[in-house]
Amino acid sequence: MNFMMILTNLLVFLETTGNMENGLRGIGAGIAVLTGFGSGIGEGSVAAHAMDAIARQPEMASKITMTMLIGQAVAETTGLYGLVIAILLVM
Repeated sequence: MNFMMILTNLLVFLETTGNMENGLRGIGAGIAVLTGFGSGIGEGSVAAHAMDAIARQPEMASKITMTMLIGQAVAETTGLYGLVIAILLVM
């Protein structure tokens, strides 16, 4: 069973139960929350590469750490935006 078939069956079910709007909001909120996966993978990658850089040049540890923290903060905003959108859709 592929994704489109599952989504089609879900939409047909929601339409027959008369709860289409709330169901679509739930689907949209679920998709919006998936942005957390991308930000988590990005943050892990940034941390791994920063640790590699510090291992190669320990004297640059403070600059690498500061750059890593800025990168982590920027990556985290994507996940937070997805969470905010999901909360707004559920309300």
